[in-house]
Amino acid sequence: MALNTDKNLKLYYSIKEVAAMLNVSESMLRFWEKEIPMIKPKTTGNNVRQYTESDIENIKTVYNLVKVRGFKLQAARKMLRENRQGADSKARVLEGLIKVRDELKELKKRLDYL
Repeated sequence: MALNTDKNLKLYYSIKEVAAMLNVSESMLRFWEKEIPMIKPKTTGNNVRQYTESDIENIKTVYNLVKVRGFKLQAARKMLRENRQGADSKARVLEGLIKVRDELKELKKRLDYL
């Protein structure tokens, strides 16, 4: 049986790693934890936050609503409560589009270099 090297083997991420992934501050993540009920990372005995992939997906959805689409936190909570599936799917689509845009920018840079 071959080793699956594509699979992400990390189970938990620190608050610093998650903040770096989304380019937000750690205090912003702690604030969102208080305000958005769906963001609940596991904590150790020393109150060290441990985020799973599921937690990160929830944070990305909130990030999309608040930072990208400009919702206020109260409106984001309401949107998540009423239409969670729609908010999740829009966040995934937007994330894919951003990746494509970044790849196109990189290609343009390479072509301009030639």
